[in-house]
Amino acid sequence: MSLYKIMLVDDEEEVRKSIIKKIDWEDTGFEVVGDAENGEDALEKLELWEPDVVFTDIRMPYMDGLALTEKIRQRFPSMKVVIFSGFDDFEYAQRAIQLNVTEYILKPVNVEEMTAILKKIRRNLDEEIAMRRDVDLLRERYIASLPIMREHFLNDLVEGNMPPQAAEEKLKEYEIDILGAPKWLLSIIHVETEELDKSIHRELIPISVKQLVEEKLGAYCRFVMFHSSEEMVAICAIDEGITQTGLIELLSDICKECRKVLEVSITIAVGQSCSSLRNIDRSFRSAMDALGYRAIVGSGSVIYINDVEPVNRGKLQLDQREESELVAAIKFGPKDKIETAVGQIVGRMDEKVHIRQYQAYILSVASTVTQLVQQYDLNLSDILDTDRDYFEVLSQMKKKEDFYHWLLAVAGRINDALGEERDNTAKNVIREAKQYIEENYSDPELSVEKICRHLHMSPAYFSTIFKKETGQTYITYLTEVRLNKAVELLNKTDDKTYIIAAKVGYQEQNYFSYVFKKRFGVSPTKYRGAK
Repeated sequence: MSLYKIMLVDDEEEVRKSIIKKIDWEDTGFEVVGDAENGEDALEKLELWEPDVVFTDIRMPYMDGLALTEKIRQRFPSMKVVIFSGFDDFEYAQRAIQLNVTEYILKPVNVEEMTAILKKIRRNLDEEIAMRRDVDLLRERYIASLPIMREHFLNDLVEGNMPPQAAEEKLKEYEIDILGAPKWLLSIIHVETEELDKSIHRELIPISVKQLVEEKLGAYCRFVMFHSSEEMVAICAIDEGITQTGLIELLSDICKECRKVLEVSITIAVGQSCSSLRNIDRSFRSAMDALGYRAIVGSGSVIYINDVEPVNRGKLQLDQREESELVAAIKFGPKDKIETAVGQIVGRMDEKVHIRQYQAYILSVASTVTQLVQQYDLNLSDILDTDRDYFEVLSQMKKKEDFYHWLLAVAGRINDALGEERDNTAKNVIREAKQYIEENYSDPELSVEKICRHLHMSPAYFSTIFKKETGQTYITYLTEVRLNKAVELLNKTDDKTYIIAAKVGYQEQNYFSYVFKKRFGVSPTKYRGAK
């Protein structure tokens, strides 16, 4: 069993070093992945290190242990938190219990006590994993959760084959508690089975994933989960007090939890929300579209359709399987899939039918392609590689081979154009984000969530592309902007330090001085004096 990861948070460096030095971490089942000197510092490092357990002092400057724990509960619900404090205060302990901390320890703590607590936490973590891997228990729960009629109904619902009135009656009949919400969000959970070790009980892995997802979602919202084809589907009710952003963050945490606890990689595709269950089929189709982006954005995390297709351009509705596969191949690639899909489309022309049917078929397929061009606002002349009339081009395709080569070339150019557009979209998002930061850095409440509301993106996806495009986390970039502005004010004005702190977005002068000194090695006052 690999070691669990732990992070220490305490404003006294000597305390952190002493704890790290005195404990036999490997014997307790842990490894220290890092430390932080206050809650603000810890929050910047949590996303990078993703520890299983956080040990934090309760009294620290800038952000205390309770405030840090509250932030962890919001952003990393599965993370264990242990608070150690020199204060035997009932209110502190009560608040810690409300925040579901794993342990609340009073200082001083000797090596033996600390070791015993760590081993207890390790046993609890081991038991959680063992429970999820109990094959017999998983099999029993799986068999007990197979109401066939219920599954058929839910599949009809997401495929648009259920009249609205009948759907409401069936939801009540099967006691599926998702009615009455302002809106709903559908997600598809895909298990990356090709990554699994052959020695694992592969057929039981989806069961353990389903159990974990149900457990996490059940604590957050009303939902129903079922199988559709080879995928798992969850319909979540977004009630008052529940946010779409919060749900997507929870789904992201579920992906991480599956990797950590089950050693399984899953991708969760999230479709567009809908305000009526009669439109849940559209949410389902958009989630399927999002899942198709695995080849582009990578697997093992949440893919939200509004992140990968940020502009609501509408969706191409095709009934025939070959045409659907062609559209998916053009949008997502790679080239060999495009070639296969084009081969399937053109291969149907081997059937012995009237020439007019061939002509109608070519027009239908060509219409599919041109609608895709229009949806993504591409230049038709560039895609067709000619300024000639569209119908003139099609009329000269007398042979099946001519149509094959034309369709393959056009599909390849669309794929290239969409890939370039996605790259440009990411760059434009980052450019807009930087502009927004430049205009609002003085706002002390400027957070990832706030900028993502402006950009209409999920925080998890924004953080990923921001780091990828800039090489920095959002917080690091914002801090750099604020400190550079502070340097300008120190050089060009006679403003007091507390005024400059407020102007660049810091409510506390002391924390501003702490961050400034950490970056430049001297306090703001000494920096100005040196100039």
